[in-house]
Amino acid sequence: MSHTLDASGASGSDTPNLDFAGTTPYEDYVQADVLTHLQHPRSDDPGEMVFLVTTQVMELWFTVIVHEWETAARALREDRIDVAMDALKRSTYELESLNASWRPLAQLTPGQFNAYRAALGEGSGFQSAMYRRMEFLLGEKSASMLVPHRGAPRVHAELEKALHEPSLYDEVLRLLARRGHAVPDSVLTRDLSQRYEPSPAVEAVWSALYAADDRHGDDLVRLGEALTDVAELVWRWRNDHLVATRRAMGAKTGTGGSAGVAWLEKRASKNVFPELWTARSHV
Repeated sequence: MSHTLDASGASGSDTPNLDFAGTTPYEDYVQADVLTHLQHPRSDDPGEMVFLVTTQVMELWFTVIVHEWETAARALREDRIDVAMDALKRSTYELESLNASWRPLAQLTPGQFNAYRAALGEGSGFQSAMYRRMEFLLGEKSASMLVPHRGAPRVHAELEKALHEPSLYDEVLRLLARRGHAVPDSVLTRDLSQRYEPSPAVEAVWSALYAADDRHGDDLVRLGEALTDVAELVWRWRNDHLVATRRAMGAKTGTGGSAGVAWLEKRASKNVFPELWTARSHV
């Protein structure tokens, strides 16, 4: 029978076990020691640590959101809307947390950012493989975005696989077609490696679904609203990124040679799941 010692050194049964043969069970599960030693600043500026940790936290959120959307896509393929809805709902909370990651960076002055900007070298967020998988799941496909990852075979293979798989929205449209809605064959059989383009016929399907909503909670309308919640938070992510970048560096060329604010402005002007937005004008 094992005993533990309380703060005074006395044996007691109501105190937590503090004595482990190896690392703690918490460490074994969370790998906290690994996570907290992944930070290797490249400048002497104390602000770089905030930028580095915040960026790493974003990567972790990308990872869990990809997991949720892949779960939702698989569930839709299996006609399990309830499972897909749960995953989409969880992803909205995760997107809110992801978006909040901009707060530590959004108040950077140009001088504060420039103090360690050179440490980034050619590094840029658009090179994030996990973020690219998020974009692919949203239907924002682009074969050219695999090019930066040619030097990492495993990552490149994962992205290439994702490029040719149905996006989350593709699975939604296939579900609509199985339910008897008039989604055109040209949409259902499109080249999945290409960016999704809006379809007037798909817009008409969503318009009809929303117009017929009997207020008793049609499951496809609820699905449409869950996707709209996701799309809105993705739009907020892009806008928060734009604002944080504009405050920190104005209109200068971005790290990695991107167009910086101009490129982000273009991205922020686009909606994902586009017909869910345009259909509302016809209801």
